[in-house]
Amino acid sequence: MSETKLTKAQIIDNIYPKVKVSKRNIHKIVNLFFLEIKEGLLQNHIIELRGFGTFEVKDRKGRKARNPKTGASVIVKDHGVVSFRPGRELKQKAWSLRE
Repeated sequence: MSETKLTKAQIIDNIYPKVKVSKRNIHKIVNLFFLEIKEGLLQNHIIELRGFGTFEVKDRKGRKARNPKTGASVIVKDHGVVSFRPGRELKQKAWSLRE
């Protein structure tokens, strides 16, 4: 199976014929939706989208690492990373894609 990208612009184009809203307004709504998710994560909230999945910021401990270009040793500080856990339905459907 080939891997292709689905961009935000394509998502907006896919939504457009299904609703009676202009593409400009769909674009605003999609941007506001993503903004709400980003702001929630940055305020350390867990974002739960039922039937889709859960986004949250998890702590990653600092460690010693190596710069792949120079080979120099570097220290990576403790930091947060965004994590996504798919919901049960999405997980099951994705599982069957590779069978």
